Amino acid sequence: MSEIAVELIPDSEQGGFTARIPDIPAYGEGETEEEAIADLREAIRGYIEAFGLDDALVRIALPTIRHLDWDLTELARG
Repeated sequence: MSEIAVELIPDSEQGGFTARIPDIPAYGEGETEEEAIADLREAIRGYIEAFGLDDALVRIALPTIRHLDWDLTELARG
């Protein structure tokens, strides 16, 4: 069993959290981090049923996360 990185995104407007695994198009939502992770688990189960375990494993084995040095205030100005 291997560890999987889960991104937790707080919703500052409505409260709660969104959970996702980079490179798998499935999301979980909940009032708490734990609820969002549980919902994500169900979404991943559905993804695997639809696209197969091999597809999911390839996506988490080869993440395409990039860290970019962007100045968001500059981007907001256009």
